[in-house]
Amino acid sequence: MTTTAQRREAILLHIQTHQKGDVNSFAKQYSVSEVTIRNDLNYLEKQGCVTRCYGGALINRQFAFDKPLKDKKQINSHVKSAIATYAASLIDDGDKLILDSGSTTEQITHHLQDKKHLTVMTNGIHIAYQLANHPDIEVMVSGGTMREGSYSLHGSTGEELLAGFRFDKLFLGVDGFDIDSGITTPHQGEADINRKMVEAAQMVIAVTDSSKFNRQSFCLITRPEQIDVLITDRGIPQSYLTALTELGVDVRIVD
Repeated sequence: MTTTAQRREAILLHIQTHQKGDVNSFAKQYSVSEVTIRNDLNYLEKQGCVTRCYGGALINRQFAFDKPLKDKKQINSHVKSAIATYAASLIDDGDKLILDSGSTTEQITHHLQDKKHLTVMTNGIHIAYQLANHPDIEVMVSGGTMREGSYSLHGSTGEELLAGFRFDKLFLGVDGFDIDSGITTPHQGEADINRKMVEAAQMVIAVTDSSKFNRQSFCLITRPEQIDVLITDRGIPQSYLTALTELGVDVRIVD
């Protein structure tokens, strides 16, 4: 028997795939009333996933959905590379860093060849792999449970480990960046360990291409004013640039 949560997840997957869904079809598919389906769609709309329309719902294109790492790597890859190159220039010899598990932060690992005496903590298995053979980088892995498709670790083991250290800089990837809601991600466990990263770092550096602005997701990582530096591209909305600057965020724009 399908639970309410399972049904809503399946409905959302259908709408993600087909861009829309209608009440009547869902009611027949799941053998429930149209009132029940309307309640499901209203719930998903409140979460920001869909937009209600006559007879059903449409996908909310401003919502940041979870994507496998292999898909994230293909999106705006040239922009991410430029952002990562600039981010690496902010790393000094001897720094103790956190690289979170995003696709942009993985790109940073490609620009550390000449760095000396670094310590890098990460919750990304793929990032640890990229750095494993670097003779001058001590790699620390947070531990925990690995998310399928993302190669990222989450859970209390990693959160507790992070709480025992202080790092110079955190490079934080972004799924959604809304000027009111802050930096968000679709996965609760990812948000939890990212918040611990923010607490453990003296400087928080967010790295994101401009496609992530005006998007939000379920789980809050941090408020915009908790970021020290934001590295992005010229597509950042002027309203965001103005608001972030007023909040004291140092916005660095790369070509």
